[in-house]
Amino acid sequence: MASVTREILNWVLNRVLSNKYPFPTVDAVIKLYDEKRKITGLVLVDRKFPPYGWAFPGGFVEQGESLETAVVREAKEETGLDITIEKQFHTYSEPKRDPRIHTISTVFICTSRGTPKQGSDAKNVKVFPLDQLPDLEFDHGKILEDLKKNKELP
Repeated sequence: MASVTREILNWVLNRVLSNKYPFPTVDAVIKLYDEKRKITGLVLVDRKFPPYGWAFPGGFVEQGESLETAVVREAKEETGLDITIEKQFHTYSEPKRDPRIHTISTVFICTSRGTPKQGSDAKNVKVFPLDQLPDLEFDHGKILEDLKKNKELP
């Protein structure tokens, strides 16, 4: 039994460490609303770890998690907000979208209310009005363009 366990562990480690397979990730496009149901902007995080810069909240899907559970967890960890998923928007799979490792990210359009607070992987968190969005890391600028092109943002 120990040799089978060791063999399985070696198989997994070889594939993970060799970067043979991409990693599933999620990103949350969080539209923040005020008490009058008016959108105040998008919630972005200033990343604490490289690559640095502003990005949509998100991260790696953990073992045993659905994509939906992962995006809710990541949004809460990074922004302190409870989100409501409006819909799954698109999956982005360009191998170089993340300079660290090949990831495949599913993007969710979400809503929330309240005041975001920086969390685990965030150096800062801020609500940006739609007409004052900064340059974004990864392929999040492309995601933003696609959201506008598909009329997902007001």
